[in-house]
Amino acid sequence: MAAAERVEIVEVGPRDGLQNEDTPLSVADKVELIRRLVAAGARRIEAVSFVNPRRVPQMAGAEEVMAAVPRTDGVSYIGLVLNRKGLDRALAAGVDEVNVAIPATDEFCRRNQGTTVEEMTAVFADIAAAAAEAGTPVSATVSTAFGCPFEGETDPGRVAAIARDAAAAGAVEIAVADTIGVGVPRQVADLLARVRAAAPGVRLRCHFHNTRNTGYANAHTALEHGVDVLDASVGGFGGCPFAPGATGNIATEDLVYLLDRSGAATGVDSAATARVGTWLGSLLGKEPPALLGRAGGFPG
Repeated sequence: MAAAERVEIVEVGPRDGLQNEDTPLSVADKVELIRRLVAAGARRIEAVSFVNPRRVPQMAGAEEVMAAVPRTDGVSYIGLVLNRKGLDRALAAGVDEVNVAIPATDEFCRRNQGTTVEEMTAVFADIAAAAAEAGTPVSATVSTAFGCPFEGETDPGRVAAIARDAAAAGAVEIAVADTIGVGVPRQVADLLARVRAAAPGVRLRCHFHNTRNTGYANAHTALEHGVDVLDASVGGFGGCPFAPGATGNIATEDLVYLLDRSGAATGVDSAATARVGTWLGSLLGKEPPALLGRAGGFPG
């Protein structure tokens, strides 16, 4: 399968990038982060999460953030929701898209969302129906698709079954997520084939963490197997508060550098994004995991 000549980047830094950080950002800083990302070329941004702020305090202020983000033509803001209450909040706040996480293992699902995989699949169907009635597209992210911190290896058949059910319920896009960064290229190729067969015609997206330095190889493998949408986080920040040991997402600036030099256009400025990552690191009091900003790009 030929690699895509254009790859869409879903910038998840304002959500996944911040949710595991010790230093919560103010609403003003979150909005400024999003503004800078838009200026650097980001056009799909997972801007907020409508979860209980007592469980994930870093995600507090979602409505205030959405009320203040720049409404630029061609920019789509995604809100993560985990239940019907979250969907109602997201629709009232004016998100352009809704994303729902469906873990592929029961123990992670219980700890992260207080439910089982079967129950969460039913919740997704309800969310998807309500979102469709509101005219808002909904995507499903199958998390812990490659492995779980509590159950170990994830059954790829179960990932495919979740994708099948999500597609039947109305998901316009399905993301395969390596939540804890255990996957390798061979698994990526296998799992994408299974998911594509289970949910034919539904656009696929991939979400990789770089815990074991395989994230970029996995992203390139996804590209070679027909995926044209990839999640990434500015600066390489990220992680999951309910997944011990999970480190950051692949960095947007480093991914864009890889894609640009592989002949795949993204519309995102890698150097400008690296500067945003450096700025975000200063707010968080730590150096970004991304390498591009430190390397200064390609000489000459």
